[in-house]
Amino acid sequence: MDVSRREFLSRSAGAAAALAIMPQSLRAASAAGSKISIGVMGLGGRGTYLAEAFAKRPDAEISYICDVDTRKFARARDAVEQAQGKAPKQVQDFRRILDDKSVDALIIATPDHWHALASILACQAGKDIYVEKPMTHSPWEGRKMIEAAEKYKRVIQVGTQNRSTQYLGDAIDYIRSMLQHYPWRKTAGGPVPVPAGYDHDMWCGPASLVPYDPARNWLDQWEFSCGGIPLQAVHQLDLARCLIGDLAFPDSVVCSGGIHVLKDGRDTPDTQMVLFDYGKLTMQFEGALWTPYLINTPMRQRDKGIMPNWPFNGMRIEVLGTKGLMYFGRMGGGWQVFNEKGESIVEIAGRQADKEHQDNFVECVRSRKEPISSVAQGHYSTMLCHLANISYRVGNKKLKFDAATETFKDAPEANSFLKRVYRAPWVIPETV
Repeated sequence: MDVSRREFLSRSAGAAAALAIMPQSLRAASAAGSKISIGVMGLGGRGTYLAEAFAKRPDAEISYICDVDTRKFARARDAVEQAQGKAPKQVQDFRRILDDKSVDALIIATPDHWHALASILACQAGKDIYVEKPMTHSPWEGRKMIEAAEKYKRVIQVGTQNRSTQYLGDAIDYIRSMLQHYPWRKTAGGPVPVPAGYDHDMWCGPASLVPYDPARNWLDQWEFSCGGIPLQAVHQLDLARCLIGDLAFPDSVVCSGGIHVLKDGRDTPDTQMVLFDYGKLTMQFEGALWTPYLINTPMRQRDKGIMPNWPFNGMRIEVLGTKGLMYFGRMGGGWQVFNEKGESIVEIAGRQADKEHQDNFVECVRSRKEPISSVAQGHYSTMLCHLANISYRVGNKKLKFDAATETFKDAPEANSFLKRVYRAPWVIPETV
């Protein structure tokens, strides 16, 4: 992406400035020194990790763990008990967590299709929320989450933890484009009987009630997911937005892509090339699931001050300016700038920020400040995934977007994808 020199919004190192102040909570958890009581919804790999990570904190306690599949309880329960010396309560229905007035916050680590409704119900129940990415399943849900957070004065932190990295704050003046590739696995299988201890109807929730197929990869199906590419791309898109001053919506989007390689029954694309036009700059995104030579930053290099092998780093952001080129990496990749002669002129090591992101959430629960990955910023970044997907789903057409109404201009087919069809009783109401 080519960009003229432009005026950038500056940010302080650490990117931890509070954007707004929410009213002081009257709950006991806001008192200095007390522990925040947390419930965890969704006990897959990420949910179990977050349960254990928060359980290890001296200022938090995991009071509940929840999953529709009771077979997942043991691993998460044992990890939490070992971390905090006390076993959490185990429930199959997350509403039992919302009913408990002693619980301060809910961590939502479910598949995408549950994120918005669970967040809104948690807001209505007076809970703060840490919700994994992508924040929503459809564009309309993001606005409803913002409305719920504002109406019920709740803290919503989105799990785009790269915003909490120190090196992002250091790099914020070097801006422009991105390239992302992420290899994924193939899927296969067929319907089988629902196993004992697993509530498949609840798992489907707002989505259609499809036959139970344990081999089905929900990431490959529009009914449950934004797709395997946005799963990781939302991190790079969020970082790119940070680097260009947190611009909200582009003026237009056009996607080119399809299912070119992984012909395994998926209906989300395995290849996407997208242009986001912001008027004074253009952001280009590239993603594919079939490029094993484009890899994440290896574990042996993360947090060790080692620059990635940029051409083969599938999580890099490229910033093209009039005086130089910057590579910015996820997962502790740091950033590096090259001048017009190809010489490295700046090299800053990076560190991951899972702990710092969790610190920020807990601090905001106490202070009522807006978290660094606020629900609004999560909406704007996730919307880039949605806009790209919708362009793809209407035939890779260029679409003009109206930021004021959050709808497409003169594109009724595209607008039909702005809001999903919900299955009763799991319906997000017009008024949250």
